[in-house]
Amino acid sequence: MKTESTIKRRVSRQVMVGNVPVGGDAPIAVQSMTNTETCDVAATVAQIKRLEDVGADIVRVSVPSMDAADAFGEIRKLVNVPLVADIHFDYKIALKVAELGVDCLRINPGNIGNAERVKAVVGTAKDKNIPIRIGVNAGSLGKDLLRKYKEPNATAMIESAMRNIELLDKEDFHNFKLSLKASDIFMTIEAYQGIASQIDQPLHLGITEAGGLRSGTVKSAAGLGMLLMQDFLAIFVLLLLISDVSGTSGLLQFGQSLIALPLLIGGSVLAVRWILQPLFARFDRIGEYIFLLAIGWCLGVAELAETAGLSREIGAFIAGISIATSPIAQYIALNLKPLRDFFLILFFFSLGGGFDLSLIPHIIVPALVLAAVMLGLKPVSYTHLTLPTNREV
Repeated sequence: MKTESTIKRRVSRQVMVGNVPVGGDAPIAVQSMTNTETCDVAATVAQIKRLEDVGADIVRVSVPSMDAADAFGEIRKLVNVPLVADIHFDYKIALKVAELGVDCLRINPGNIGNAERVKAVVGTAKDKNIPIRIGVNAGSLGKDLLRKYKEPNATAMIESAMRNIELLDKEDFHNFKLSLKASDIFMTIEAYQGIASQIDQPLHLGITEAGGLRSGTVKSAAGLGMLLMQDFLAIFVLLLLISDVSGTSGLLQFGQSLIALPLLIGGSVLAVRWILQPLFARFDRIGEYIFLLAIGWCLGVAELAETAGLSREIGAFIAGISIATSPIAQYIALNLKPLRDFFLILFFFSLGGGFDLSLIPHIIVPALVLAAVMLGLKPVSYTHLTLPTNREV
């Protein structure tokens, strides 16, 4: 028996990309992109047709030069699926592909120069009823925003988006959709959630990659590793705080805790992969069930951690991290708000409730040094591992 979905869609305007409606009450449209050299018309057409065969509703094609614009005109004649032209800085390319039958322009008004250039592109888009996609990317934010916020974040992405939207508003142009993309899933979700209540245009959802299969995997893993290292360092510090390491018995207890910790972490990751994920997939329409399952999981791991000689706080923290680093996190972040933050609040609240203030003189210096090292490593590692190869998709 068919049941009605409990998901409530955001109310938005509808734009037409060729013959494909986007937003409003239209079905979710799937867009992909080509990675061929656009000037190689035959290869690009072949790839577009393969994408169309497997269900792509819209295809984006990069148009970095006038030669690519000429090739785009030929490609447009040979395929049926709506095409989005990806324009970065040269407004003349946007004007040219508009004459060649483009179905949507992916362009940031703030990147194409002065107000006259923006007016020329928007005027042509108006005359030909061509929608525009504003594409904000965490890896290519303006230098002033990076100076202001120190590193890419959701707030900076939203501010960048609003700047571009204001340029279109000045021309009374509302036929656009918006994307805010980052390689960090949580940053992406936070940016989309933040902008959703500020505009009524449709949102183009996607994630920016960090490179090809091998380099992208390595650099994504490195970035994730930096984030997780902060969490596990916090757990390690907690172990030191709750353990009396003076004497033989104290060292023995601490050694047992160090053995139990990786076993609990590994077991939690495996349990999430083989038990929780199938349960979430089976009952994903029942929000209350998902919430209770997540809470029950954290309480269970907290109890197991205490039994293993650790602490309930460490168990709850590990349970939260194991969920936050799995595909479950995407569902929770979209439907139940970032549950990981909830677990962090519980963790630090519990830690504060049981903290021995007499230990502060002994830990304050190493704690400050550790915090300074992590704060210094995070932006540097992000810059060198992620930004140079970010590519908007």
